[in-house]
Amino acid sequence: MTDQNDDDFPRERAPLPDDAEFALCLTHDVDRPYKGFRSFYYAAQERPRYHLRTALSDDNPYWQFEEISSLEDELGVRSAFYFLNEQHLLADRPVRDWLSPANWVQHLGRYDVTDPEIVDVIRDLDAGGWEVGLHGSYHSADDPERLHEEKAVLEDVLGHPVSGGRQHYLNLTIPETWEYHRTIGLEYDASLGSSTRCGFQDGYRPARPFDDEFLVFPLTIMEQALPDPDAEFEAARQTCERLLREAAANDAVMTVLWHPRYFNEREFPGYRRLYRWLVEWALDHDAWVGPPRDLCAALQRDRSTDSGSSLHSASSVSGPGD
Repeated sequence: MTDQNDDDFPRERAPLPDDAEFALCLTHDVDRPYKGFRSFYYAAQERPRYHLRTALSDDNPYWQFEEISSLEDELGVRSAFYFLNEQHLLADRPVRDWLSPANWVQHLGRYDVTDPEIVDVIRDLDAGGWEVGLHGSYHSADDPERLHEEKAVLEDVLGHPVSGGRQHYLNLTIPETWEYHRTIGLEYDASLGSSTRCGFQDGYRPARPFDDEFLVFPLTIMEQALPDPDAEFEAARQTCERLLREAAANDAVMTVLWHPRYFNEREFPGYRRLYRWLVEWALDHDAWVGPPRDLCAALQRDRSTDSGSSLHSASSVSGPGD
């Protein structure tokens, strides 16, 4: 959940790269690349035979890195993958946290970014031009030391600095979390937004909360906030199209989040098809499409060239109701 206030942050006003009609930033939060023991939890909720089979199978339905990169490569685009270094419930968290069933569900899906299999994925994505960023752990939004440690571990795996990322569960304390991000060397954050509402309620353009180089990319769509494309594909498509057209009409930066597990058509039918449609629509309508890191770099270049024209008050440009 985002802890928001009503501060009027300056907004980025530099022209979009390549004279694009709008920008579409593609992101993926790598929460749980292994389904594992969580299969038993899901089996208690629905489709027990299927979920129990996935628990006993060597196949991992949540390991979708190759599918996503192949799809995006086919479309000629790149995206950002934010990797999570969640704390170990028993080793790192206080005993009172052990009493929460929700914490145990999270812990069962925990992975290690230094595991060789994950390391290979991170380095392969980076070598292929995808952005690898930080997915700050659940409690890190108010813990700058933990954030610094998570960033250092990921950068050690990656072999170079990361540019930005997003907090797990969109956890934010504004502006403190952004101050921590800036202090540890991040150039942007993409946590501002909602997991239940789609839209430009947080503005059409990235914010500069400290009136400096640090950028905040508002989240426009998280896939789980859309109508279920399996049961209501046309409704989900229309929601995406409405927002894409709104982005084009307002020279906006639109940021979308598709968790990797949603590319598994067996458990989440329709989401991969919808993602392809969304990217293709943007490309067909002269959008800039890519990861936030690349857009951030382009905007920073323009800001350096003409620092006097890239900022404008959020009170006059940021809101969708203008």
